[in-house]
Amino acid sequence: MSKRYTITAALPYTNGPIHIGHLAGVYVPADIYARFKRLTGNDVAFICGSDEHGVPITIKAKKEGVSPQDIVDKYHVNIKKSFEEFGISFDNYSRTSAKIHHDTASEFFTTLYNKNEFVEETTAQLYDADANQFLADRFVTGTCPKCGNEEAYGDQCESCGTSLNATDLINPKSAITGNVPSLKETKHWFLPLNKHEAFLKEWIIEGHKKDWKPNVYGQVKSWIDDGLRPRAVTRDLDWGIPVPLKGAEGKVLYVWFDAPIGYISATKEWAERVGKDWTPYWKDENTKLVHFIGKDNIVFHCIIFPAMLKAEGSYILPDNVPANEFLNLEGKKLSTSKNWAVWLPEYLKDFPNKQDVLRYALTANAPETKDNDFTWKDFQARNNNELVAIFGNFINRVVVLTNKYYDGIIPAPNDFTTIDEETLAAIKAYPSVISSSIERYRFREASQELMNLARLGNKYLADEEPWKLIKTEEERVKTIMFVALQIASALATLSEPFLPFTSTKLKTILNIGSSDSVINNSWDDISVKNDLIAAGHHIGKAELLFSKVEDSEIEVQLEKLEASKRANKAANKVIEPQKETASFDDFTKLDLRVGTIVEAKKMPKAKKLLVLKVDTGIDIRTIVSGIAESFKPEEIIGKQVTVLVNLEPRALRGVNSEGMILMTETAEGKLVFVNPDDAKATNGLQIS
Repeated sequence: MSKRYTITAALPYTNGPIHIGHLAGVYVPADIYARFKRLTGNDVAFICGSDEHGVPITIKAKKEGVSPQDIVDKYHVNIKKSFEEFGISFDNYSRTSAKIHHDTASEFFTTLYNKNEFVEETTAQLYDADANQFLADRFVTGTCPKCGNEEAYGDQCESCGTSLNATDLINPKSAITGNVPSLKETKHWFLPLNKHEAFLKEWIIEGHKKDWKPNVYGQVKSWIDDGLRPRAVTRDLDWGIPVPLKGAEGKVLYVWFDAPIGYISATKEWAERVGKDWTPYWKDENTKLVHFIGKDNIVFHCIIFPAMLKAEGSYILPDNVPANEFLNLEGKKLSTSKNWAVWLPEYLKDFPNKQDVLRYALTANAPETKDNDFTWKDFQARNNNELVAIFGNFINRVVVLTNKYYDGIIPAPNDFTTIDEETLAAIKAYPSVISSSIERYRFREASQELMNLARLGNKYLADEEPWKLIKTEEERVKTIMFVALQIASALATLSEPFLPFTSTKLKTILNIGSSDSVINNSWDDISVKNDLIAAGHHIGKAELLFSKVEDSEIEVQLEKLEASKRANKAANKVIEPQKETASFDDFTKLDLRVGTIVEAKKMPKAKKLLVLKVDTGIDIRTIVSGIAESFKPEEIIGKQVTVLVNLEPRALRGVNSEGMILMTETAEGKLVFVNPDDAKATNGLQIS
């Protein structure tokens, strides 16, 4: 039976592009769910939009010397285009700077204000006198009172996840000037969450104990157990939605208050565009509301927004909030400020027509209940060993053999053997199996069940060997190919939520699923129809669904990350302090000479060492130097260098080293020679 679904995906901040952490945490699972619900005949509104009023946007604008509007206009276009190219099937992607959102958020605030749902208070807030402004959200950093993280923000500690007020921070400092802020009184309006504590306990702690994810339920329970406190809904800022009250000049709606209302305004915008009534999607008890978010947004979507909706009185509450944990990258936490990320626009450029590869890799390794790690090697393995070798290989064999034996016309089967009947029965079971995983928000599990269907196809062909039987049992081969084509047809439909581009391509190859095709299977058809693709139907020629990802392509991506690592190291390079004072007599003991490397070779079984012959002007001597990871032997022959010639000899791996080559390291970590630049400096000249 069909049902109405309002599916929301967290509004991304428009202060930078989308990266794989956003995709794995929110947008890929949300898209899988929305596509699945449409395929199973439901009425779906899949809603998202740009969150354009956050403090990170004003910080970005200050850094770039432009207006916040310039920043949001730039990144709204960037993000929207990336989502479209990646195949995220939003019914509407809006923005919170739109008039319809300003009107909706203002109206929502006014309704709560008129119902006396706010508490008006004058409180002391952190103020930066030099910047002449109050420090909201991320304009202030300090030590988290919960875990001791010294880089916590004024709204949240990203280390322990605790939601904070700026005044909670220990040793706060302004993110604008670096100054220690003072306290200054200002008037604001607060949502008294403590007033809604009993409702939230009943609704979540008792009502959703069994059907919400443990990581979500646990965080919410911890918050409620700790006791809820009033939360400000306004801020002293000049960027945002003005507070719609007299005497509130210079104040805007706090971003956490206006952003979730963006789901409502985006639904209104969509409904107006397509000629629908928006209200059932938010106010009909038969509608199922599902929020897809990352774990850093759990409190806002499971406590604060529901309290707002409950206080307003006419809205439904979320049926589920299947938040994911965080995705790490190559063993390290994703960091946009340090460029330790895989950016979606760059991926789409570097891997054209491979949207589904990233979708699959992120889904198969999704951080559903704990933080997970994305590595480029795993990405390559998922593509080459699963998409190419299992899914793609099966489809290619089926299509090639059908064209080879029957000119692309599906043969009529003869009597089915036990293995044929078992295989056909197994196909019919897969929609239910995959549905069960998706309904429980286990998308990783669901993606592997899809791959198991492709494995079934490969095993069936490998066991039945039609390429051998074609010479002796032509009639049997017709049945084998008919059964194999049923698997291929099922894959074309069931892969759509996970691999939408592949699904479209496969349907084109099989000549099914289009508006003018006689074959157009729904999700439920896979379970009940005996002939998903009928005898006599003509399919197209074989095309490769997936291509291998080569080592060279992975090396390019790893080198990008290494470049980020070097840049971060350079940015954070600390100049070593001066060592203890040395006397002039101490210095004169050092005998530094100009020398030339005349021979260089690697030390056997030593990764870092080169064995050098150096003409010091006094003699030609052996020096062992730990520079093999930075220089090839042939690169440095003939190189003039500075040599400490009177260093006490030392045996290294059985080779007597008689001196030291002077080196230094750049901010990027690169070794360079400390050498004389004057071409007239001859070997043996002393350096003083």
